[in-house]
Amino acid sequence: MSNNIKIKNKKASFEYHLQEKFVAGMVLTGTEIKSIRNGKASIKEAYCSFEAGELFVRNMHIAEYNYGTYNNHDPKRERKLLLTRRELKKLETKVTEKGFTIIPTLLFINDKGLAKLEIALAKGKKVYDKRQDIKKKDIKREIERDRI
Repeated sequence: MSNNIKIKNKKASFEYHLQEKFVAGMVLTGTEIKSIRNGKASIKEAYCSFEAGELFVRNMHIAEYNYGTYNNHDPKRERKLLLTRRELKKLETKVTEKGFTIIPTLLFINDKGLAKLEIALAKGKKVYDKRQDIKKKDIKREIERDRI
């Protein structure tokens, strides 16, 4: 069984300042884990929010499983994240502060074959921060070109 599935949220580091990262388990149905193992998932527009003290990931798209019958899942349903109580408390206090949000950065299959979601505590970037990032990338690219 190959577990080299790593689905990244490439826009996350461009749109947000990533402060702290956590790895969370997810409550999934059978057809969802099969779709993830096939690489048919997207976390581009996903975000996390609290509901009654529990953390849920919303707007994460997991395509319907090809061989699923009437048991197939809803592709955009909200999924519960599994973290320790201490981590949940820490995240909940930070999110109530101004400007913090929780976004998924990486969806992967671990060594035991379980789907895990790396989430980050993030603060939104301003337009000028994004421009500075683009400028840094351009300068780095120019330096790399000059070396060759």
